Order: sequence, then structure tokens, then C-alpha cells
Amino acid sequence: MKALHFGAGNIGRGFIGKLLSESDIEVIFADVNQPLLDTINQRREYPVKVVGTHTKTDIVTNVSAINSTSNELIKMIENVDLITTAVGPTVLDIIAKPLAQGLTQRLANNDHPINIIACENMVKGTSYLKEEIFKYLSDEAKPGIEKQVGFVDSAVDRIVPPAESDDPLEVIVEEFSEWIVDQTQFKGAIPDIAGMELTDNLIAFVERKLFTLNTGHAATAYLGSLNGYQTILEAIHDDVIKTHVKQTMQESGEVLILRYGFDRNAHQAYIEKILNRFANPYLNDNINRVGRQPLRKLSFSDRLIKPLLGTIEYNVANDHLIEVIASALLFRNNDDPQAVELEQSIADQCIEATLVKYTGLDSHSSEAKRIIQAYERLKAKQ
Repeated sequence: MKALHFGAGNIGRGFIGKLLSESDIEVIFADVNQPLLDTINQRREYPVKVVGTHTKTDIVTNVSAINSTSNELIKMIENVDLITTAVGPTVLDIIAKPLAQGLTQRLANNDHPINIIACENMVKGTSYLKEEIFKYLSDEAKPGIEKQVGFVDSAVDRIVPPAESDDPLEVIVEEFSEWIVDQTQFKGAIPDIAGMELTDNLIAFVERKLFTLNTGHAATAYLGSLNGYQTILEAIHDDVIKTHVKQTMQESGEVLILRYGFDRNAHQAYIEKILNRFANPYLNDNINRVGRQPLRKLSFSDRLIKPLLGTIEYNVANDHLIEVIASALLFRNNDDPQAVELEQSIADQCIEATLVKYTGLDSHSSEAKRIIQAYERLKAKQ
């Protein structure tokens, strides 16, 4: 079995590519970083250092690479058995056009079903990619693609921090990983991939990750930044911040328990596992990296405002979420365009207008008023 994987970066190599290779699937990476591609093709293997309680180095084999702008890519799409991505949400738009071309050619020459799984840090990333692909398809091709191609949504979770190494192919990853896919969206046989979990209720797991890992990670970054820390590890070792982050995840977790029926004890154990992951000394991630793009993280359907809306829906506590949102509004990083835009908006339009503009919250709501009060209080302490 052959898989074409878009994205030869750390996540592509250290997470999805690794799982595919370990399931005896030949992996062809598609990327635009030609020196990296040349090294992969020269060596046909690379090391992944898995760090945690039992640190080890695994060698990922049976890999090659292709430039995603080359003419060979279309032929590759025509003949592989599976397509996956780990390119980041904004790059999905870019790869949609060659995917549309390759799938159209495949429709004419290969009648075997194929599945596409976008492994991105976004809700229903594959469904989004499908919409982008269909923009480039002819009306004649659309019914055949709909019948032959499975667009499988997934939820992925593994921390892969930037790391220095003398080996350009080495990746450092944490022990924990989770790849959950919607089993109802496959076409043809579901591939047997170790580490890929099947579910018929993907949205529950998508929101579990968003409301727990992503909410907790952002909370640690913004509270840590407010207190002058440089790394997630430093911040989570501050007992006050750790308690606040835990209570924030418990507030968002109450929404998950009420909405999806997650077992309360099991979810509390999941929260503790997340906290332990943040405290992994091998994953000393930078606060500016985790906190970057605050406008996206403060948007209506992302990791801070969406769980807040859930607490409003179910009438449960949200004091700690309110405080984290206020701390996100105080995030400053002159190297991050979104952080600069946020700071400028507050200076030009005031905090209330900025809050409404980027979060979509009603300025007259009690939650908006409490966020503004928390913002003013935290700002006065700076």
C-alpha cells in the first residue's frame, strides 16, 4: 500500500508519516522544501526521538519524497492508495488545485476508491479541503469524485515542538499521540493503520481536544506571558498558573460531559494527562509560539470562546475561562502580526469594540462585561 502525504515537516514526519510507515505503508512525502526532499530521497529513512517516561529513538523507513509543485505529483495522486496531509490550515487552499487535477485524472484511469484524511489542527479539516477541491472540479467530474473518493475528517493530537538537531531529518515528539477518524466517511476498505482510531461520533473527540489540550495550552501560554515566563514548562511549574489552567479545563470539561456524556472520572484523568504533557521537560515549548495568532485563538469557534459559549449554554461556571480570555487580550509579541493587530485595535478602538470585533460576543452580555473587567484589572497590575 502506498500513501501520499502532503507536508514533510516535523508533524508530517514525526506523527502521521511515522504511523503509516510502522503499518507497512510506503510513504511518499510531498513538499516544497527541495533540500529536505533531496535528503529524504538520499537516505530513505529518518530518526524520530520519542521523549517522556521512556525515551527512545525510532527509525522510520520505506519513505521517499516528491516536490508538490512538480508534474509528477498528478501521476502520483492517480496511483496511490491513500492521501494524508499535515500542512497547516492555510496551505490546504494551495494543495486543493493539484489534488483536483490528480483526482480528475485518477477518475479516468483508476477505478479503485481512495481516501483523503487532512490531519490538521482544525475542526473538519478534510471537509474544508473537499470544498476547496470541488472549486477546481468540472461539473462532469464531481459525481465521480463524490462516488470514488472518501473525504475523512479526523482529530489529531501530538505535541511536536521545534528542536535543534545536527540531523536535518530528526524529529522530537512526545510519547502521547491520538489520531481519531470518522469511520462513516471512508470509501472502500478502511486501511489498517496502527494508532488510527475509528469512531462514528468524531465531533465529540474534536471538541474534547479543542476544549482540553488546546484550551489548556493557550491558557498556560497567556497566563505565563502575563507573569513574565518564557516557556510553557516554566509557566506550568508555577502552582498558581497550574491550578488556574486545571480549573479552566474543568470548566470547559463540564460542557463536554453534559454535551457528549463523557465519563466524569475518565475526563478528569484526561485533564491530568494533559497537565503532565505540558510538564514534560523534553517539550520545553516557547510561550510566544504557543500563544501566537491570538486573533484566531479568540475567534468565535476556537479554543477560548467556543467553550465559554458552552458554559453559557449549560449554565455552568466559567470564571477561569473569563480570566484566560482577558489574559489573551493582553498578549504582546511584536514578532506576531496578529498580536500587533490586537494591541493596535485596543489602542485605536478600545477594549470593548475589540472584544466584540474578534470574538463575536455581545457587548451587552454579562460575559463580555466580566472579560472587560478582568482585562482592566489584569492590565492595572502590569
